[in-house]
Amino acid sequence: MDGWRVPGYSEMRVLGEGAQGRVVLARHDATGRPAAIKYLAPALAGDAEFRERFRGEADLLSRLRNPYVAQLFGLVETPDGAAIVMEAVDGAPLKSVLAERGPLAPEAALAVLKGSLLGLAAAHGLGIVHRDYKPANVIVRGDGLSKLIDFGIAVDAGASGRSGTPVYMAPEQWRDEPASPATDVYAAACVFYECVTGHRPYTAGNPAGLMGRHLTAPIPVGDVPGPLRPLIERGLAKNPWDRPPGAAAFVSELESVAAGAYGTDWEGRGIRTLAGAAAALSVLFPLTALGLGGGGASVRGAVLPPEPSRRGRRRHARRLRRLLPGH
Repeated sequence: MDGWRVPGYSEMRVLGEGAQGRVVLARHDATGRPAAIKYLAPALAGDAEFRERFRGEADLLSRLRNPYVAQLFGLVETPDGAAIVMEAVDGAPLKSVLAERGPLAPEAALAVLKGSLLGLAAAHGLGIVHRDYKPANVIVRGDGLSKLIDFGIAVDAGASGRSGTPVYMAPEQWRDEPASPATDVYAAACVFYECVTGHRPYTAGNPAGLMGRHLTAPIPVGDVPGPLRPLIERGLAKNPWDRPPGAAAFVSELESVAAGAYGTDWEGRGIRTLAGAAAALSVLFPLTALGLGGGGASVRGAVLPPEPSRRGRRRHARRLRRLLPGH
């Protein structure tokens, strides 16, 4: 990349880019550890509003320490640029998994939804609404577990705005009304619908038509497996007060439905299916493709801890589940 770079890191590969900047995979020169670096676009680096928004994203991530969310390593700012240095997740976007595999088996769809919902639940516990939950922002790792990424347009609950990806936006986003954790539940239900059917719940040829579908069209459950229809109907309710109030409550409902319909071992089967689907896309794994091992990273000389172990993830999940209704 031309222009300013975070000192002490060597760029390896571009992971994504857009109008507000780009994300690159980089390696810390002193330790060899990988990290994902999100650069604010040079054209925006001198814009005070965008700088403040960028700092806000970093501050949010610094408070959100959860094994189901890509972790922050640090914010780096100079007069020449700004960047967020974070965990590089080795896996394939759910978007790619769906494009490759089509509809997922119910257990696999439930497992990927649960993992990313646990990440959302941590954000909701801090009063944060993601506002852009979509398949591109859920990474499925080689072990079948998933992580939530990109809190670039997240806000405190109660903030208004139409920011988001239109095909997954809740009615209140379209109406420019305050966002709440139930707003993320709607987006998650849209993605879950796509996972089990292979297509989105609502489509249209233009933004106005899409808005109308999200605001007034009946909830389409005809292609959804029978046991999963209550989850879709609750999650896609037009009125946010008729949805589960947040990700934790949605997880509780999901677990009850999944165990009743698919047995107590549904999650293990689902994760194994996801691992197989992700393995078929291992060429997309950024770290694997470059022969880099996982681990932590170093920012401004401070070496950060590696990713939590599987035992640590299970321990955290158990703690979270104890907070949910019915546990």
